[in-house]
Amino acid sequence: MDWRHITAARQILADEEGAIVRDWGGRTPIVLAYPHSYAVGMSSLAVHSLYRRLNDLPGMVCERAFAWLGRNPASRNEPLVTLESQRALNEAAAVAFSVSFEMDYFYVVDMLRRARIPVLAQEREEGDPLVIMGGPAVSANPAPMAPIADAIVIGEAEPILEGLAECLHMVWEGTRADILAALARLPGVYVPAVNAGQPVRRLWVADLNDYPVSSTIVAPQAEFGDMHLIEISRGCGRGCCFCLAGYWYRPRRELSLDVALEQAREGLWHRHKVGLVAAAVSDYGQIDELVTELRGMGADISVSSLRVRPLSPVLLRALADSGSLSVTLAPEAGSERLRRAIAKGVSYDDIMSAVEMVAAERFGSLKLYFMLGLPGESDEDVADLVALVEDIRGLFRRQVVVNVTPFVPKAHTPFQRAAVMSAEIVDARLAQVRDALKRHRVEVRAEPVAATRVQAILARGDERVGHVLAAMERPSSGRLIRALARRGIEADEYLDAYSADEALPWDFIDLRAGPTGAHGVALSVDDMPDPDACIEPEEET
Repeated sequence: MDWRHITAARQILADEEGAIVRDWGGRTPIVLAYPHSYAVGMSSLAVHSLYRRLNDLPGMVCERAFAWLGRNPASRNEPLVTLESQRALNEAAAVAFSVSFEMDYFYVVDMLRRARIPVLAQEREEGDPLVIMGGPAVSANPAPMAPIADAIVIGEAEPILEGLAECLHMVWEGTRADILAALARLPGVYVPAVNAGQPVRRLWVADLNDYPVSSTIVAPQAEFGDMHLIEISRGCGRGCCFCLAGYWYRPRRELSLDVALEQAREGLWHRHKVGLVAAAVSDYGQIDELVTELRGMGADISVSSLRVRPLSPVLLRALADSGSLSVTLAPEAGSERLRRAIAKGVSYDDIMSAVEMVAAERFGSLKLYFMLGLPGESDEDVADLVALVEDIRGLFRRQVVVNVTPFVPKAHTPFQRAAVMSAEIVDARLAQVRDALKRHRVEVRAEPVAATRVQAILARGDERVGHVLAAMERPSSGRLIRALARRGIEADEYLDAYSADEALPWDFIDLRAGPTGAHGVALSVDDMPDPDACIEPEEET
């Protein structure tokens, strides 16, 4: 055992407040694993919520594990142990991965190897931990992880945690096959070895007040370690045609004002700043009242990004008074045509009005999110993006930063079948944006195009991708396409457009709120019917 790793774990525990350290005797141990750094994992409210709820269940003990604890990724040979007791992961009854992003699949494989747990589910035997996965990436399209996971929770896990615990308690007397069969009987749980090919209906929480989510551990070394995070709503009713969150988390739900304030009061014992978490913070029905009450409690306020419309002046002023240095807006597309086609729901005038409001406050920086490579995007659309930023620069004379993300089609969205634009075209358009905005002193940041193509493969992949991942000696995004080719699989199978009658790897997921009819087969913005149909209806059907 590497004592440096154990010392690092103990130091982190010493810095935290709220960690639960229990003896395993007489309890069923489960490891909550996050396939990235401690700093990122402890900024995930899913980790906070699941950790506390699992530990609250009778007869359970839940400990955490992360791909690495420090600032840099761990060595492949570095031992993997739990944070609380520094035990090996393969001593637990189950290892439950919270997987938010497709690119973390590589770390899932790496963590299993370092934990001495067989990567492929079919190779695990009696005595090996069960490997359970959940999170938006893996539950939207479970296929790439199906060869690796024993069970995948489809949707929001809160309603079935008690049932999950009852299944895990069977490790003391049941066989592995018995436990898998029991898991497959739970609603919303996909067990590839048992119910493959059968429809699985997505789980969702009807009332957020029944399961309020906020920070449960004070973690100074987390990315947002200086604030108490509160989920004030889940989902987004806007239905932007490229966005998984707008479809996967439907219907949109809000935490009540009273419960949100109660969560804030608890957190303000430990932190003076409150981070409001939602897909669209300014869409919260009582955002002005919430912000006013929080400021009255003496809380500083932080948010990740804001919708262009509606944009609350009360919220903006509270952010400025709280010392926020920057504001982030997401126009997503530069042209009116594209914004309309993707159901973004904001006009040029809306954007300029929002920028004027931001400029009137004391923010030193304005960050803008755009996408390149949207289906049907033209050179004229890119020119309009540049022109829009130039106009914004004329209103906001301080620092302007443009973040560009290449489009990646996601399961269950209207663009789920669309092609990924060629890397050459996206790179050329990105260079065009950089060159044009350089003279206006606008910084342009972009995700590597090659990495987003790998993300697209993982987002729309099938079980063959999972077998390739499991076989990779050193799994990484830079090696995946070559590893696929060695198995005779062309990356273009996942990057090209899927035909309207082609079966999709995630077709068995019953979303009950996803794209239907023409929306499910749109291959470009020109194929889209009325984008207003993307907006969530008032009632879930």
